[in-house]
Amino acid sequence: MNEALRRALAHSQLTDTDVAAQVGVDPKTVRRWISGQKPHPRHRWAVADLVGVPENELWPEHRNPQEQAATTTEVRRIYPHRWAVPHEEWWRLFESAQHEISILVYSGLFLADDPGIRALLERKARSGVSVRILLGNPDSPHVQQRGVEEDIGEAMPAKIRNALVLYQPLLKTDGVELRLHDTVLYSSIYRADDELFVNQHIYGVPASTAPVLHIDDQVNHAMAATYLDSFERVWETAEIYYHS
Repeated sequence: MNEALRRALAHSQLTDTDVAAQVGVDPKTVRRWISGQKPHPRHRWAVADLVGVPENELWPEHRNPQEQAATTTEVRRIYPHRWAVPHEEWWRLFESAQHEISILVYSGLFLADDPGIRALLERKARSGVSVRILLGNPDSPHVQQRGVEEDIGEAMPAKIRNALVLYQPLLKTDGVELRLHDTVLYSSIYRADDELFVNQHIYGVPASTAPVLHIDDQVNHAMAATYLDSFERVWETAEIYYHS
């Protein structure tokens, strides 16, 4: 919970809807900021101006470049391949979430195809955790190109459509949102609050055999913020997927 932001909004007598209208985002996004999610820099500046409070008082973790350069560059762990990440680590990551679970992939079929993970995501959403899933648009030329690069052709969009079918029941749960993106995906991102697993994408190499970085926002905020900001940019431009 960002208490400084919550107090500033209350003092200014602004609701999440008021802030959303002024800044140009969805009210749900503002509520996520209040819950502790860190906005894009441009949104931080806009909110700070709106409430008349310096940005570094609302988000004290955002230091100047000199201070950020002094921050440790520690990564909690590097896995040589995604398949080398133990299943229990994926479970622990999502189980640890108290506020936010965010997933950015093309298909991420290894998660969608896991009944235990799907049940965990549903349970977390029912407990109040925001679950956001970004899959690639199966008709996107970037998805088609990724299939060519991995030498699997039409299997890539087929994997996404398979994931969509598997997620259909989950989308009936309040707190779960799924969108389709049309971007070149340089990294897959899996977030649970302050922890991230970042699966690098390498030309011609399937994501399952590419490295995964385990990053802690509390330990290395500068690195984590880069990926979190990227996720938000994709989320804002992605198409909402409505379950049938």
